[in-house]
Amino acid sequence: MKTNRRNFLRTAAAGIAAASLADFSSFASNNNSIQLPAPERIGKSVMGLTCEPLKTVRIGLVGLGMRGMDTLGRLMYVDGVEVVALCDVIPERVVQGKKLVTDAGRKEPVGYSKGEEDWMNLCQQKDVDLVYSCTPWLLHTPVSVYAMKHGKHAATEVPAATSLEECWELVNTAEETQKHCMMLENCCYDFFELNTLNMARQGVFGEIMHGEGAYIHDLRWLKFDKEKGYAGMWRLKFSRNHNGNPYPTHGLGPVAQIMCINRGDRMDYLNSMSTNQVGMSFYAKEKLGADSPEARQTYALGDMNTTIIRTVNGKTIMVQHDTTSPRPYSRIHLISGTKGMARKWPVEQIALEPKAHEWLKEEEFQKLMTQYEHPLTTRIGEKARQVGGHGGMDFIMDSRLSYCLRKGLPLDQDVYDAATWSSIVELSNISVNNRGNSVDMPDFTRGAWQDAKPIGIVTVD
Repeated sequence: MKTNRRNFLRTAAAGIAAASLADFSSFASNNNSIQLPAPERIGKSVMGLTCEPLKTVRIGLVGLGMRGMDTLGRLMYVDGVEVVALCDVIPERVVQGKKLVTDAGRKEPVGYSKGEEDWMNLCQQKDVDLVYSCTPWLLHTPVSVYAMKHGKHAATEVPAATSLEECWELVNTAEETQKHCMMLENCCYDFFELNTLNMARQGVFGEIMHGEGAYIHDLRWLKFDKEKGYAGMWRLKFSRNHNGNPYPTHGLGPVAQIMCINRGDRMDYLNSMSTNQVGMSFYAKEKLGADSPEARQTYALGDMNTTIIRTVNGKTIMVQHDTTSPRPYSRIHLISGTKGMARKWPVEQIALEPKAHEWLKEEEFQKLMTQYEHPLTTRIGEKARQVGGHGGMDFIMDSRLSYCLRKGLPLDQDVYDAATWSSIVELSNISVNNRGNSVDMPDFTRGAWQDAKPIGIVTVD
């Protein structure tokens, strides 16, 4: 236990240190792109991994904060799952979680709340099939790796990793253990995103050449909330030392799936720039006082980060991050192809040839939405809306995950997606700290992307 703890803490510390490095001149190549080395493979590829079907998916849930408790409540409505274990460093949360499960008429799960290492004991519980992590970011990789090494599948909140070292650790562990490791990118299962995925696969937009995603969400209130910011206000702490895009996957995930990233194409390199940091300091001064520690603190994270990614096949993706500015929520979700485009925010709109210079009228738009409704939302969309979870997309995600594990099918998001999408956390930081210079993106699939088929239009029974 003590050795494992030291290893995981060493990994987390190394990830933080790597993210703060400023001099990457030793990696510079002739084309002035920063290149980072990849480790040797351990095990074999898990592209398209299938595992023995599970009669029931027995889940151990780690982390019962805001996100974790919502997840627990939602899992009570997902077919084919049983929550058999709960863990949190705050004992009262485990008690609350147990009551939630028993009030739903389910068997009381085993509780783990004896200190910051008790999640390791949950991962060792014999009847756990899937460890579902809703912890702060720096525990996502340690929990997932430990779970896989103890014979469990792993599912983790986003981002799955905060450093390249952690990304490779996830990939190597999944390949070594032949266990599923899924980053729980719920936005891939939102209704409009699923519709546009279906439309893209049917060729409605032609060849997709460009996509845009973002996480623009004013979270200053949460970053500076000492009650909800348990574990030392970890979101705010991360902002002290990290620039770039620390939370890229909500906007990126759906676009990456539509553009067949890691399945026919892959991300080649990126360039990233950030504005100065002003918003957090201003907010802290206004809300907590000019002499407060939070107002006097220096923060590295720029208010707005913009990252541009170019793929091997010559496509581009723009990803933005801003959790500091007072502005409406947006993930953008823009898809642009040779026959037209779609955009979700601020209003869902589609434009298609031969009249692509104007948006479709409401009647035409709704007809298209009905024609290309994704089978997942056709089948469980109404139940998803009733259960909730970001409008229903969380329930669709959990239902699909349960279905795939019970049928022995490949998951919609694999460890290569988790690593690729999460790698932007550190890669964007490197680029920002080097005047926006290009940074090569690792091929976490080690070439398997060239023969892998894009995800299809999936459904559930």
